[in-house]
Amino acid sequence: MSVTYEPVLWNRQKLVYDIILIGSVVLYLLLFMHFAESIGSNLAVSNLDVRGIRIRAFGSAGFILLHVILSIGPLSRLNRKFLPLLYNRRHMGVTMFTLALWHAHLATGWYHDFGNIDMPLVSLLVSNVSFFTVFRFPFEILGFAALCILLLMAATSHDFWLANLTAPIWKGLHMLVYAAYALLVGHVVLGALQTNRHPGLILVVALGLVWIVTIHLLSALKEAKLDQAIAFSDEAEFVEVGHVDEIPNNQAKIVCLSGERVAIFKYDGKVSAVSNVCQHQNGPLGEGRIIDGCITCPWHGYQYQPGDGASPPPFTEKIPTFAVKLEGDRIFINPIPKRPGTPVEPAIIA
Repeated sequence: MSVTYEPVLWNRQKLVYDIILIGSVVLYLLLFMHFAESIGSNLAVSNLDVRGIRIRAFGSAGFILLHVILSIGPLSRLNRKFLPLLYNRRHMGVTMFTLALWHAHLATGWYHDFGNIDMPLVSLLVSNVSFFTVFRFPFEILGFAALCILLLMAATSHDFWLANLTAPIWKGLHMLVYAAYALLVGHVVLGALQTNRHPGLILVVALGLVWIVTIHLLSALKEAKLDQAIAFSDEAEFVEVGHVDEIPNNQAKIVCLSGERVAIFKYDGKVSAVSNVCQHQNGPLGEGRIIDGCITCPWHGYQYQPGDGASPPPFTEKIPTFAVKLEGDRIFINPIPKRPGTPVEPAIIA
């Protein structure tokens, strides 16, 4: 966390994360170009162009990395072991955009070197207008549209934009990554149909699409169970939500009341209830732990005091709190949330 918009010092986890990320990308590019040149030499392909190999290397690296990025979220919902990958996922996004940008730069320069328009980008947008046929559709425009979305996301990845746009708007903006993915699938498939027409590439893209759709559906089915609201009458001041023994120490149980997820934490012989939504990126607080007396978001480590839902000074983030009481080992919650940062007396476990 950073109080102001200043660079946060690199810690060991950030360094290891980014070294592995950059190292993996560089290794893939080197291996791709090496094997592409070797295959071309073995097949005696005399017109093999190094720039063409680089175009495909950077493009495929960015496309594969996009699949990794889109997989991290649902995999983390399905298995907590993937949560560390969420930590610097935005660095993956910026890296993926950089690969896509370089791919676009090489491609526009190469494919429009012999055109009669001095500006390659203009040539790209006006040279092909066959929008009503599959085998001549201007697939380059799909890639350009996806690149614009990725540029917007990379440019707003800093917490400055998150804080000023608010988490819901920022999150909605970055959900455009799925539109970019759909455009890139069309870009790659149509490009394969119009250039090499090799079925292997289309098959690989199809398998990637099936993978992304499948893990998102499995994650959605798991999340839907959390949204099964507890029924209660409108006159009920408190609603029974479970038993103390169900909750591990320094952890939480998540329930749904009036359409809102509530995280019920047990810690130091007490029980407190807060909103499940982190103010940073809407992370699931109930899947985090109490660390140093604070609820710690499992996504990026943002912290809140369980008694009042406020971040410890000098931080200013706040989340709604809920009144809670115990009757024996049974937990009761007032379903009406209090204003963010409102102190609520925790229930004491007998």
